[in-house]
This record gives sequence, structure tokens and C-alpha cells, in this order.
Amino acid sequence: MSHTILIADDEAALRMLVRATLDTGHLSILEASDGETALRLAREARPDLILLDWSMPGLTGLEVAQALHSDPATADLPIVMLTARALPFDQEAARDAGVAHYMTKPFSPRALLDLVRQRFGPEALIG
Repeated sequence: MSHTILIADDEAALRMLVRATLDTGHLSILEASDGETALRLAREARPDLILLDWSMPGLTGLEVAQALHSDPATADLPIVMLTARALPFDQEAARDAGVAHYMTKPFSPRALLDLVRQRFGPEALIG
């Protein structure tokens, strides 16, 4: 079974790193470079996991998470916030917005792989 992951980050290098970490041919990966595109893709594609940066142009990642969490059609979409914002207040705000997991940048690619394996099972990343 193929799973879909949405990577939403305004930094192309970060999207490339995440894609390279996760792209084994067994996952479908979508990308967004701004909040509006992330929100649209999340609503249209209903990905199995959203990796969301906080600081993006237009809508912030927090605003995207709030919009998805407040909409019954998308409230169940799991969101991982990948951000440089490491303050406890930021983490609490993200949890309140429906974020399931919070990872601070720089992050460990292994930790990201472990998170995806937990979510989808080890076979999701066998390439």
C-alpha cells in the first residue's frame, strides 16, 4: 500500500533533504513551498502525513494546521511540525492547533525515518 506525504516548507533544500530521506519508491511525496499551497494540497489529496514548516510565506504552518484541524473534513490528518521554533510556548500552540508531533530543526533524518516507520510500518520505506 502506498502512502502519501505532503512536505510543506519554503526552503527548497529542506524539501529536497526530506524527499531524499523518505523517497524509496514506496511513498508518494507532494511538495508545497507556501502555506496556501500546503492547505490546498492537504484538502485535495488528503495525505497520510503532513510535514509542515512553521515559517512560510502567506499562511504560516501554524495557520495551516489550525485551518485543517478546525475543518471536520481534514481534522484527522496527522501533522508533524518541522520547525526551528523550539520554545515550549510554540510547541503548546502547535499542539493546540492539532499538530501530532513536533520536531525542531536541524532534525535528525534517522528520527524522521523512525517517525514514518512508526506511522506506516517498516515496509513503507523498504526500497
